[in-house]
Amino acid sequence: MSGDSNSKIAWHRVQLRKNRDALKTLETARFTVGEIANSRMIGQTRETIAQLKRKIAESERCIAEHERQTRRPVATDLQSLSSVASWSSWNTRANGGR
Repeated sequence: MSGDSNSKIAWHRVQLRKNRDALKTLETARFTVGEIANSRMIGQTRETIAQLKRKIAESERCIAEHERQTRRPVATDLQSLSSVASWSSWNTRANGGR
């Protein structure tokens, strides 16, 4: 993964990695150790998992939107290149001309 020039996207990528790791740790511990009979702890764990999943989804949406706006066509055949309306539109979007 290359460095992001957009600090918001870089922050979301870090948060995505951090939240996925935290979710994996919580779910692994929940199934390895088992849930304690304390209903308050079960509720807190489930709420934490739901919150992490919401944060992961938000970061994924933000990153996907950024990639749709800045990504250039990968194919180099004549048909793919001719379907691009104007390369200048790619350059303005990449330079923050939103």
